[in-house]
Amino acid sequence: MHNKDLKQQTLEHYNLKSINNEDFNIGLIDLGLNSMWRYHQFLPIDIQDAITMGEGFTPLLKVELLDKKIFVKQEQLFPTGSYKDRGASVLMSYAKKMGVTHVVQDSSGNAGCSIAAYAAHANIACDIFVPADTSKAKLAQVRAYGANLILVDGDREATAANALLAAQNSYYASHCYNPIFFQGTKTFAYEVCEQLGWKAPDVVVLPAGNGTLVLGCYIGFKHLYESNVIAKIPKLVAVQAQNCAPLYNAWKQGLQEPLITTSGYTLAEGIAIADPVRGKEMIRAVNNTRGVFITVNDDEIIQALKLCTAKGFYIEPTSAATIAGLIKAQKIVEGETWVTLFSGHGLKSTEKILSILDADN
Repeated sequence: MHNKDLKQQTLEHYNLKSINNEDFNIGLIDLGLNSMWRYHQFLPIDIQDAITMGEGFTPLLKVELLDKKIFVKQEQLFPTGSYKDRGASVLMSYAKKMGVTHVVQDSSGNAGCSIAAYAAHANIACDIFVPADTSKAKLAQVRAYGANLILVDGDREATAANALLAAQNSYYASHCYNPIFFQGTKTFAYEVCEQLGWKAPDVVVLPAGNGTLVLGCYIGFKHLYESNVIAKIPKLVAVQAQNCAPLYNAWKQGLQEPLITTSGYTLAEGIAIADPVRGKEMIRAVNNTRGVFITVNDDEIIQALKLCTAKGFYIEPTSAATIAGLIKAQKIVEGETWVTLFSGHGLKSTEKILSILDADN
């Protein structure tokens, strides 16, 4: 995929729907598979071509957060420790089927870990571009999978620019540009509704950086709704870090495109995206569901992290940012049944968590 093709894909060819146009049919679910590939009839890959490590169908637990019980998807339990494995499994399956032998990707950490892992599983070489200040645990994970790790001086946008240049001579396995990735993250919506007895929740609270889960959920819930499987599309609450909130700032002013910003320091590195390439689609998805954008600061992230670890859930600060957003959203969004997720495992952010613990001593 060349740079020009990627730009066209973003501006012209991408639309928020399932790639196959079939209605979702509960009877076509492969009940013999206890993974997201149970929905392979609604994915752009034949099951025999799946590059899979049993990812998906994560537990949906009732967790008491403050005075309400919330359903939380345990997405930190994926093979690489984050929900990004949903998209990586489908995208690398597609790449393998197409005969791709080398991919490039840029990431703030988790997506790079996922692409590196599934590239290794598919025996595909890959280059992963990351900001130089990415968590050491995530850098180690990418290297351990055998990927060629390229550190970029600068922010997330500089990293993406370097990857785009490299993509002129390789396949761009991007979690934000490449639409196949969203065909994996849409399975989150399928799983939630199946685990709730084919009922849609009222509100779903999600991290909002490059939008892989926000858009994937919108695609999935919309597919179920248009197939008459669920009676409504839940309100989507998209959480951003206060120091890097181009979507929230635009949404608050009633704008349809993100206000490109600079990325200030935040514990939630996974959502610190100053110029999200799918920003326009993300704002549209949230507005179409009557949802809202929320911002959280580092103090709120730390308090949410402590709330979760006190209950035995070891999650990374970016994941805690989503929980902090949920706590704030409960005051302004109406809904009886709420769903959110633990998006990444705490082992990915050992240095940051140690610094938080040490500050308390």
